[in-house]
Amino acid sequence: MSYYFSKTLDASFDQAIDRVTEELKKGGFGILTEIDVRETMKAKLNVDFRKYRILGACNPPFAYEALQTEDKIGLMMPCNVIVQETSDGKIEVAAIDPLESMSAVANPKLRSVAREVRAKLEKVIENL
Repeated sequence: MSYYFSKTLDASFDQAIDRVTEELKKGGFGILTEIDVRETMKAKLNVDFRKYRILGACNPPFAYEALQTEDKIGLMMPCNVIVQETSDGKIEVAAIDPLESMSAVANPKLRSVAREVRAKLEKVIENL
């Protein structure tokens, strides 16, 4: 099983960021962090890199439930979503599968939360 799900969009990079942000919002997610990998690679390593952004998405009610269930689960949060320009110039959006990322934690209650978050993230990607 894959640790992510993805979709290729017919949009510009900036349009894709806007669409992902809007769909995440509709799904109850906010963006806690945003890392511009291209900019970071240029600043830190002076190398050119493709357009690649990591969005750290969080659904507060599910985050709260997960933290109440497993106190160290913050190590695996937020749910990352990437937007990247592929080698053929297309834009790919991919989201982590929280069920897979949290499978290392032996807590059945947490798996229930992860299933719900997974369904919401799958819908976000599907709706793009």
